[in-house]
Amino acid sequence: MNRTADLLKQHGIIPTQQRLMIADKLFERRQHISAERLLALVNETHAEVSKATIYNTLNLFAEKGLVREIIVDPERVFYDTFTGAHHHFFDVESGELSDIESDLLRVEGLPQLPPGMIQESVDIVVRIRRSNQPEMSHAT
Repeated sequence: MNRTADLLKQHGIIPTQQRLMIADKLFERRQHISAERLLALVNETHAEVSKATIYNTLNLFAEKGLVREIIVDPERVFYDTFTGAHHHFFDVESGELSDIESDLLRVEGLPQLPPGMIQESVDIVVRIRRSNQPEMSHAT
């Protein structure tokens, strides 16, 4: 059995042909990818896979812990193949999402949780854009 099929099975996912095609493109490297971009990549090299199949598969992978869903705004969702603890910069002009290692950020003053609830995670997305100010020279 191939490595991708083994990965899916380890997470309780039946490795269908379409899931394997999607997973091969998704996990070929550490990345942040939108469903639309993944759809285009899969359909470049394979028979037509529907948008619904891409979304259903990504939702299943997120539910099973294979990817993290990063919602940067109501209309932009990325799927992160690195599921370890970390945060993100989102460049609002280029649409690029990049990692911030969790040890570079400290979160203090979180509110008390409602009764009976436990904290699952804290996800921070820092939205950035290029400054209109010219960069100051550091030369002396």
